[in-house]
Amino acid sequence: MQNIIQLFENKLREEDKSIYTIIAYKKDIEQYIDFCTKVRNKELRDIDAEDIKAFIEDLKEKGYTMKSISRKLNSIRTFSRFALESKYIDKNPAHSIPHPKFELRMPRVLTTQEYKALRDTCRRDQRLYSIVELLLQTGMKIGELCRLSLDDIIYENGVPVRLIIRAYESTPEREVILNEAAANAIIDYLKIRPQHEKSTHLFLTKSGKPMLIRNVRFYLDRAFKKAGIENATVNDLRNTFIAHHLARGTSILFISKMVGHKRLSTTERYANLLGLSKLKPETLDVL
Repeated sequence: MQNIIQLFENKLREEDKSIYTIIAYKKDIEQYIDFCTKVRNKELRDIDAEDIKAFIEDLKEKGYTMKSISRKLNSIRTFSRFALESKYIDKNPAHSIPHPKFELRMPRVLTTQEYKALRDTCRRDQRLYSIVELLLQTGMKIGELCRLSLDDIIYENGVPVRLIIRAYESTPEREVILNEAAANAIIDYLKIRPQHEKSTHLFLTKSGKPMLIRNVRFYLDRAFKKAGIENATVNDLRNTFIAHHLARGTSILFISKMVGHKRLSTTERYANLLGLSKLKPETLDVL
């Protein structure tokens, strides 16, 4: 069993899937095969649709959401197609299994009062304040922020105007526009950034090492708590950027390019969930 799982993982790597996708697929398949072999007493070649249905029911009993179950079924379908093509099985047992229906949850979006409170909480820490402003004013991902280097800042007349978000795994390179708030945040942070000859990362720890994703999550989670903002995560700053600009009339295409959505439908889903339809030409005001 481990042999085919490894081959499946290699196939995903060849297809240039992100490391997070590969990890998720592998865990899903290991859980699925473990259930079928230990609970249903089946070898891979003997697994049928009834075994998959039993696995889904077991997930429901264990409290998995319909969204999580749907994702696991997608992993099983992808794995089953690979196993069939590789002749490890004679037929695809997942072919006729329908995805469970679930409602898309409304993304957590900070209110104006909440993100202003977050700003006020971080104002005495210029590094954290700058991190919040960049996430809030550009909609970039936390991983993208942590990978930023000094060379990724594009200046015009000495003022930061754009950032280059370098290609990473399956995500292509793009540029994001910096509004006045984001530009000022970078300028102010660079005044206190530790001088370190070996590191060109934009955001550094006090010892001069690049800030890691877990560092940023820790400081922001603490800031959310201090600001009295409940049930919020770092990714909700990205949601906030998207939602507030959609509400203000910024075009879906412009927002999609800014945040790096691979499909325009991903951005449109925000508009649909928020009940927005008529959108105006491109603007990028400060939040």
